[in-house]
Amino acid sequence: MRKLFLTLACALTLAGPALAADLPAVTMHKSPTCGCCGAWANHLRAAGFTVREVVENDMSAVKARFKVPEPVRSCHTATVGGYVVEGHVPAADIKRLLRQQPKIAGIGAGGMPLGSPGMESPTPEAYDVLSFDAAGRTAVFARHPPAPAK
Repeated sequence: MRKLFLTLACALTLAGPALAADLPAVTMHKSPTCGCCGAWANHLRAAGFTVREVVENDMSAVKARFKVPEPVRSCHTATVGGYVVEGHVPAADIKRLLRQQPKIAGIGAGGMPLGSPGMESPTPEAYDVLSFDAAGRTAVFARHPPAPAK
């Protein structure tokens, strides 16, 4: 029994870092007054991401630095695995992005769609997550129908 316990303990110790290493850390830039940004960060943490929050006084400059096109802009801008993630993008879409590794600059949920992660609402709306390239061209990356209200 003791040998089985030690074997399991060793296996979990070795697997733990490997599991954490599967998801790169997220750096999220947000304004000091945004509350929904923290809710989105908590959504990512619940999905297994590590999130570092960076408070910025000029989010327009952050968006310009990361070349986020106007139709995709939202309240916060994040980077993960070499990609830009703008706004309230679901963790599942980010995981798909990291798994597929498309040749794009990033993805984003423009505006602040009601019902998206961090923007929970009794009246959720359908929204698209758009991909964008370095030239600012966009395409639909994922479609999200309205989630049932809770």
